Amino acid sequence: MTTSTTTPSTLSSDRPSTTTNAIDFVDGFARRHIGPSDRDQAAMLGTLGFDSLDALSDATVPADIRLDEPLDIPDPRGERETLQGLRTIASKNKVYRSCIGMGYTGTVTPPVILRNVLENPGWYTQYTPYQAEIAQGRLEALLNFQTMIADLTGLPLAGASLLDEATAAAEAMGMCVSIARHQKTGFWASDDCHPQTLALLQTRAAGLGVDLKVGPISEIDFDYGEGGLCGVLVQYPTTDGRINDYKALAEQAKSKQCLTVAAADLLSLTLITPPGEWGADICVGSAQRFGVPMGLGGPHAAFISTHDKHARKLPGRIIGVSKDSHGNPALRMAMQTREQHIRRDKATSNICTAQALLAIINSFYAVYHGADGLVHIARRVQGFTAALAKGLERLGHKATHDGPVFDTIRIQLGKGRTHAARQVADAARERQINLREYDDGTLGVTLDETTDRGLVADLLAAFNFGHYTGFDIDELLADAQADGLCDLTGFARESEFLTHEVFHQYRSETKLLRYIFKLMNRDLSLAHSMIPLGSCTMKLNGTSEMIPVTWPEFADIHPFAPDIQWRGYTYMFRELEAWLCSVTGFAAVSLQPNAGAQGEYAGLLVIRAYHEHEAAKKGEKNERTVCLIPTSAHGTNPASAVMAGMKVVPVKCNSRGDIDVDDLKAKAEQHSDKLSCLMITYPSTHGVFETTIRSVCDLIHEHGGQVYMDGANMNAQVGLTSPGTCGADVCHLNLHKTFCIPHGGGGPGMGPIGVAPQLAPFLPEHPVQRPDTAGEFSIGPVSAAPYGSASILAISYVYIAMMGASGLKKATQVAILNANYMAKRLSEHFNILYTDSNGYVAHEFIVDCRGFEKSAGVQIDDIAKRLMDYGFHGPTMSWPVPGTLMIEPTESESKDELDRFCDAMIAIREEIQSIQDGKLDAKDNPLKNAPHTVGEIGSDDWSHPYTREQAAWPKAWLRDAKFWPTVGRIDNTYGDRNLVCSCPPMEDYS
Repeated sequence: MTTSTTTPSTLSSDRPSTTTNAIDFVDGFARRHIGPSDRDQAAMLGTLGFDSLDALSDATVPADIRLDEPLDIPDPRGERETLQGLRTIASKNKVYRSCIGMGYTGTVTPPVILRNVLENPGWYTQYTPYQAEIAQGRLEALLNFQTMIADLTGLPLAGASLLDEATAAAEAMGMCVSIARHQKTGFWASDDCHPQTLALLQTRAAGLGVDLKVGPISEIDFDYGEGGLCGVLVQYPTTDGRINDYKALAEQAKSKQCLTVAAADLLSLTLITPPGEWGADICVGSAQRFGVPMGLGGPHAAFISTHDKHARKLPGRIIGVSKDSHGNPALRMAMQTREQHIRRDKATSNICTAQALLAIINSFYAVYHGADGLVHIARRVQGFTAALAKGLERLGHKATHDGPVFDTIRIQLGKGRTHAARQVADAARERQINLREYDDGTLGVTLDETTDRGLVADLLAAFNFGHYTGFDIDELLADAQADGLCDLTGFARESEFLTHEVFHQYRSETKLLRYIFKLMNRDLSLAHSMIPLGSCTMKLNGTSEMIPVTWPEFADIHPFAPDIQWRGYTYMFRELEAWLCSVTGFAAVSLQPNAGAQGEYAGLLVIRAYHEHEAAKKGEKNERTVCLIPTSAHGTNPASAVMAGMKVVPVKCNSRGDIDVDDLKAKAEQHSDKLSCLMITYPSTHGVFETTIRSVCDLIHEHGGQVYMDGANMNAQVGLTSPGTCGADVCHLNLHKTFCIPHGGGGPGMGPIGVAPQLAPFLPEHPVQRPDTAGEFSIGPVSAAPYGSASILAISYVYIAMMGASGLKKATQVAILNANYMAKRLSEHFNILYTDSNGYVAHEFIVDCRGFEKSAGVQIDDIAKRLMDYGFHGPTMSWPVPGTLMIEPTESESKDELDRFCDAMIAIREEIQSIQDGKLDAKDNPLKNAPHTVGEIGSDDWSHPYTREQAAWPKAWLRDAKFWPTVGRIDNTYGDRNLVCSCPPMEDYS
């Protein structure tokens, strides 16, 4: 180890070199992404005793896994250059008017929401609201979303969003099995559901042991499967536009102790009877058409709702109303004991990232339009659809079904016209319109909020084989109405919805703008201060990275449009895949998984498929179903393994936090014939580069298993080592962590997987649009769209392009530097729980607070809440070790911000010492009463034995900028005992 006690002379100053060629010099993005200046890096390295970043890397990363060559990624590009280049790539995408439907439709994002929510870092840089006192704005917006979903679906309890409609349907299937206590394994899915939903159900059913049957509802057999059917899924309206009456089906299902699940179109529910009113037990769907662009498949918020009695079986997050320490209403995530970080292999699901930002946009869309506005949009869509149907009838074509229409019709072309469907589709494409083409020669048309008279006229011309008809659209609508195409008798919604005041009082843009900013200002985000959560990597989401997301060339493309129309996306995918292969050291990457936990699940399915294939070659049945998982692992790991049909066997960790190699050897030998894989996080979940990683991987391979690496800690690997170099076979990448896709308050996320050569043939496929990485023996889809949340991949693409190989490596090195610098400063006041044999950590570290409860009555929750008074979000609490705080600073935080956080932690330690010394009351002190609100500080009633100054402004910098929590400490127990998950009366917020 090379050390130095002087300021390193080899590091550059904060200014560009005067010898740089003035023509060639580009002001590199890496300088702006990386927080500490070169001078500050030198000072921090000096504190640690190093003279360079490379020397620090050599001391922390084991020699046998260090990369010998730089990443195969081009040199860094400037921000302007990168965006100009991406503009050229985006221009290869052709934005056609989409009438494909299948759960994806055109929509209009109100500009006030587009600019002030979707494009606003005050909304997209927030973390998941585990610290509810500083997340009240986002929680209120999500509560509005839940209220909207509950109202529209007619079911009282809604979740705060899921990943997409197809995975929501799969989660509902899992719910049905769980509610039936696994005594019934049959599940019937109607064959008129969206094809991507049916395909994903088949993928999920195999791992869950569900006997899935896809068939007509008319042929339903309630005795199908072991113990009979636990659930039945219907599409409402059907994928081809029929509005069916499912009341009798629901009644029959109930008599058979079978649950009815409806996959519903949200806008249609403003006009037709909501599922909860005709007897559905669970309702799922996508809220995409409520103001979120299609984006070649995402990100979009899915929804799920059910009856209150199923609350503890509901997957994902639920926002609930409770009260704070002052008795005022306060919001928080309810019933967190259902989540995988606590229940692990017994969790409700493996969902980690949801789609919070998109659900928030959906909720503001509903606030913007209100019930009347949504009904107007729905009737307009229905009117255009009916007019189109009548015009097609005049042309000699007919709909394949009778009855009223909403937004979709399936058309049987007139007789005697050979190759007519192809001619019509071609004529539509000449007018830049995409239709849905069925295998039987029929054509589908879905209209939406963006439809106008011109589109209907162009569609009629296409169905007239390229000749304009001259039909009067208003006349067609009048005829359609006279013929009952808009008559919803027997189906019409009679109940009111969105009656809460929040959906009525923000009609002017001024009021809505102020409401948006009022909620935003109740949330701490990266716009305020660092968010030092271990394993969550809350780093800078550069503005230039975010710009392309809302370009129409990326935002307004249907995921099932012909691939010739999205050549720009294809180019970006292939380049990004190549870069991620270089980063991971793997042979192939699938971009389909649209969340980290989804990536885990996909990777495990690939491993399972590989073992099944190898067994089949020998004429045997696959017996390799055991998944070894260290006890320190992320909770999603065991939950994902169970979903993939594996048996979880825990592996011990030793006193240093490392994998207990002796226990691993014993478990590997014990389960050798049935060993499927080991799931491991690297660096470890304790924040250390374990030196045994290569031998651990070799051990698993010796017993015929594969190694799955959780990519949560890739921020300490990029450019220095890689999963492939360590010996792993598959790894998912949290693009919302290491590669700068924002967390968005709990989503969106992306979790692509990289795989070694032997696993590449098993990467996911898709039934509608086959990804170019799908292999010969592909597993089924794991997301509704072939490339997951494709539009936000542009963020990671821009980040990698602007950083280049050198910038990515330096970012990793500075992340390790920042963590070690903070650990060094805090080690004089706290015990740093785990370090390597040289005394260093990786990119995160654990502060041991377990002794404070006994000595001062202080718990880690008290420290986290007290940090709010200092303007900071608390670190990760009680994971992977109870009673500890795990801190990850990331590379994008500057030295002065790191010092501010350390100063806050040191000040809190001094307050704890004051309690220990009897200088502060053991029960009435700043930690136990934290956080302190402005209402409390400004009140005439102040009875605490410490001053208002000490409570609210314990450090001088807080006088310059103070973030005020809007509620006191929240009573979670009260909220769970008095579960309220929709909007209460508005006066409760006053």
